[in-house]
Amino acid sequence: MVSNAKGKALVVLSGGQDSTTCLYWALDNFGRDAVSTLTFDYGQRHRIELECAQRIAADAGVPNDILPIDTFEALGGNALTEASIDVADAEDGALPNTFVPGRNLIFLTFAAAYAWPRGIRHIVTGVAQTDYSGYPDCREDTLAALEKALRLGMESDVELHTPLMHLSKKQTVELAVELGALDAMALTHTCYEGLRPPCGRCPACKLRARGFAEAGVEDPLLAVA
Repeated sequence: MVSNAKGKALVVLSGGQDSTTCLYWALDNFGRDAVSTLTFDYGQRHRIELECAQRIAADAGVPNDILPIDTFEALGGNALTEASIDVADAEDGALPNTFVPGRNLIFLTFAAAYAWPRGIRHIVTGVAQTDYSGYPDCREDTLAALEKALRLGMESDVELHTPLMHLSKKQTVELAVELGALDAMALTHTCYEGLRPPCGRCPACKLRARGFAEAGVEDPLLAVA
């Protein structure tokens, strides 16, 4: 947790539960006037993510830019960019087919490049290695190595903040409540099938539902869907 943070912060905002919680964490730690958001149009099959990110940022009163990087769509091979691939649960020891290789590494590299000419030192992302989908680019050691590479490669003091890194989904919901972000959850999108109301069956929906249930909090998204 940052205490009395100085400077400007950029939140990587996907339009989902975790990045929205991180947006409110940044607002609490840096102040509204110092926070902006960046969303990536990477060729994801569900455009609703981009719409949700814009609504969330507008509701929070912070700017949102959408950066087009559609190379992932050209690479293919995963369920998040190819409509022909059905989302499936991961087999034991295997990465799920929703894993987009290199996605967070590239997102944060682009975020750092975006931040550099704007004098933004702090980059906030919602990755977590607890209660996550098995993605290796969400792990703490990965982010620490990337931060070092960005500092060396850009000769900057950029800092990557991962407020959710060691939180369970239950704890993430509790943090959202603490930060006053609960109402904003009604604007978020998590479902891998791109559905509103959410399908309730895909791995992302199950993980989100479990977190709210364990926290004893009603998911605002379900209340308005």
